[in-house]
Amino acid sequence: MRPVRGRIEVNRELPPVPIPASLLNEIWAHALESDPEECCGLISGDDVRRFRRVHRCRNEMTALHERDPVSWPRNGREAFHMNELDYLKVRDEAEGRGERVTAVYHSHVGPGAYFSEMDQEFAARSDFPFPSADHIVIAVFGGSVIGQGIFQRDERTGSFRGSLLVAAAP
Repeated sequence: MRPVRGRIEVNRELPPVPIPASLLNEIWAHALESDPEECCGLISGDDVRRFRRVHRCRNEMTALHERDPVSWPRNGREAFHMNELDYLKVRDEAEGRGERVTAVYHSHVGPGAYFSEMDQEFAARSDFPFPSADHIVIAVFGGSVIGQGIFQRDERTGSFRGSLLVAAAP
């Protein structure tokens, strides 16, 4: 595992990554509906269409924090913890359609669309269920989406790089 050093910002010099506008709109809607807490979910697709379907998942971070604030010092306003039954169901249904989970998404409330140290540590864990998935971060502030980025792992180095995520025709 590569050591995590600071957050990763969107590099606007890299080519933007297109995603169907309908999917991006669904992720934005989820982020805005979840505000002031972070949303989380998955995107499934295949080799022909990497981003095909959005699957909302429940963020359990606040419930975990309320039960055990020592083990879970952050709540849903600062972090997310995807419901395991939700993501296992998405994975199984995607595989049944010949698809796979191609991206994990979540929102940041206020600070911006970057890949935090905590996000990187989560993605690097040996028990992370989708090691080849991209990571999409949507920034929400004041009831509006203010930014978005996609963070992809470099297969050679294992480190992540951030690109702008842009809406495209389906």
